[in-house]
Amino acid sequence: MATTTAPSGTRIDYTTALDQPTKMIILVGVLLSLFLSSLDQTIVSTALPRIVADLQGIELLAWVSTAYLLASTAMVPIYGKLSDIYGRKIILLFGIVVFLTGSALCGLSQSMIQLVIFRGIQGFGAAALTSTAFAIPADLFAPAERARYMGLFGAAFGLSSVVGPFVGGLLTDNISWHWVFYVNLPIGLLALTFIIMKMPKLDSGVRSPIDYFGSITLILAVVPLLLALTLDKTQHAWGSPLVVGLITLSVVGLALFLFAERRAAAPILPLHLFRNRTYTMVNLIGVSVGATLFAAIFFLSLYLVNVLGVSATEAGTTLIPLTLSLVFGSIVSSAIVQRIGRYKVTIIVGMSIIVASLWWLTTIQIDTSIWMVRLRMIALGLGLGPALPLLNLAMQNAVPREDVGSATASRQFFQQIGQVVGSAVFGAVLTTTLTSSLAANLAPIQAELPPAMAAQIDPSALRNGSAGGEGATGQATDPSARITQEITAQFTAQRDLLTKAIRDGDPAAIAALKANAQTPPELLQLLDTVDALPAAARDQALAGALQGLDQAQATAIAQGEKIGGEISLAVKHAFTESIASIYRYASVLAIIALILSFFVPELPLRRGGEPAPMPVME
Repeated sequence: MATTTAPSGTRIDYTTALDQPTKMIILVGVLLSLFLSSLDQTIVSTALPRIVADLQGIELLAWVSTAYLLASTAMVPIYGKLSDIYGRKIILLFGIVVFLTGSALCGLSQSMIQLVIFRGIQGFGAAALTSTAFAIPADLFAPAERARYMGLFGAAFGLSSVVGPFVGGLLTDNISWHWVFYVNLPIGLLALTFIIMKMPKLDSGVRSPIDYFGSITLILAVVPLLLALTLDKTQHAWGSPLVVGLITLSVVGLALFLFAERRAAAPILPLHLFRNRTYTMVNLIGVSVGATLFAAIFFLSLYLVNVLGVSATEAGTTLIPLTLSLVFGSIVSSAIVQRIGRYKVTIIVGMSIIVASLWWLTTIQIDTSIWMVRLRMIALGLGLGPALPLLNLAMQNAVPREDVGSATASRQFFQQIGQVVGSAVFGAVLTTTLTSSLAANLAPIQAELPPAMAAQIDPSALRNGSAGGEGATGQATDPSARITQEITAQFTAQRDLLTKAIRDGDPAAIAALKANAQTPPELLQLLDTVDALPAAARDQALAGALQGLDQAQATAIAQGEKIGGEISLAVKHAFTESIASIYRYASVLAIIALILSFFVPELPLRRGGEPAPMPVME
C-alpha cells in the first residue's frame, strides 16, 4: 500500500499522491461504512408499523427518525472539520463504534421513549460515517474522474436498501423487531475490521486550530430550532413559552455562530462559500430534497401495512424497485456525465422525474395494487438516481480543494436539516389529518351503534394502525379480530358461569346470572329449580343452555365481524387520505427544488490539480 508524508502545514493532494490500487482499497472501506449507515435507515423503516403496534406510540413515530437526524445533523459539519484536521480514518472508526453502541441499545428498548433516546445515540455516530464517506472520494479523485465512481455510492445505498427492507421484514415477521437493530452489529464489526486493517490514516497534513466556539454555537443554533419544530403542537403550541424559548435560544445561537465563523481561523462552515452560486443553490436544493425524500420513503410502509395489509417482509420488498432503479439511474447518469462532461441537464431531468413521481403517489387509493405502488417507486428511483450524486459532484467541482471537506459536510448538513424539518412537518400533517379523517370516517359507523358500543370505538387507539398479529397487551390489532376476540372471551366466561350454576349449583354463579338483565326468562326459571333437579336433568338442561349460547355467539360474531370490517375500511380510508396529503406537500417541495436546479451554473469538470472556478452570486 502506498503511503504519503508531508511537512506540517502542507496539504497532501491524494489525487496524485496515491496509486490506483490504494485508492480502490480506501474506496471499499468507505463504501462499507456508507452501507452500514444507509442499511440502518432502510431496515428500520420496514419495522416501524410493528414497533408502533407493539410500543403503542404513534405520537412519537416521527421522533424515531427525528432523534436520529437531530444528533446527526448537528454533528455533520463538526465531524467534517475534525476529519480535515485529524484524518478521515480516526473519525470514521469513532463513528462506527458509537453507531454500534446505539444499535445495541435500540434493540434493548422497551418503550418508545427509550427507542427515541437510543436512536439519538445512533445518529451521533452516523454523522461521522456520512460526513467522511462523501468527503473521501473528493480527496481521492479529481472531479472529471470522480463522476465514474458516483454510481458506486448509489450502488452501495441501493444494495443496503434492497437487503435492509427484506431482512428487516423477515426479522420482524419471524423473530422480533428488536433484531433489526442487532443485525447492524456483525456488519459494523466487519466494516470496523476492514477499515482498521486496510485504510491508511488519510491525513491531509494540515493542522489548523479547532473551532470550539463555532462547534458549540452551531449546536446551540441547530438543536433548539429542531426541537421547537418537532415538539407536538397539540401539547406545546407555537406560542407556548417552551417553543418560543427554544426559537429564541436558536436565534441567539445563530447570531453567535455567525460571529464565531467570521473570526475563526478555520471555520466549521466557511461563510465565504455562500458567495459561490453553485454552493448556495445546491444547499437550498438539498433542504427541499431532504424533506421530500423523507416523505417519500418513511410513510410508505405505513400505507403498505395498514392499507394494503401486506406483511412487514412484503412491505420491505416493495422498496426494492425504488433502490434498483435508483442504482440504475445513478450509474447510467454518472456514465453520461463522465462522457459528455456536463451535469446540469441530467440534474434537471432527474428533478423533473421526482416531481412527476411524487404527484403520481398522491393518487394512491385503498385498492391500489402493490404492483402499481412498485411502478411508482421505480419512477421515483429513476429521478433520485441522477439528482443526488450529481448535485454532490457539482458542488465539489465548484469549490476550492481546501474547502471540499467543509463544503461536502455542509451539503449533508443542509440535506439533513431538510429531513428533520420534513419529519416534523409531515409527522404533524400525519397526526392531524389522520385524527380528523378517522373521526369523519368513523362517525357514520358510530351513529348506527348503541351508545355504549359506539363509545368503545377509540379513534386515538386506531391511529396506531394494524401491523397484524398481537399488540403489546396480547390483543389482536385488527378491529375485526379484536372484536371477535372480545366476543369469544365474553361467551367463554358465560359458558363457565352456566356450567357452575346448572351442573354444580354454585350459589355465586346463580346469583350472577340472576343479576344479569340479559338472562332469558326461561333460564331464570331453571335457576330457581336447579337444586331440585337430578344430575341427568341438569346435564340435559346445561346442554340446551350451551346450545342456545353457541347460536347467540355465532350471531354476535357475525355482527361483530361486520362492524369490524366497516371500522377497518374507515381506518384504511383515513390512512390513505393522510399519506396522500403528505405526498401533495412533498410534490410542492420537489417543484421548488426543480426550479432552483435551473439556477445551478454549468461549470467544466476539473482535471488533476486545476483550481476551482468561483461563480459568485449576482
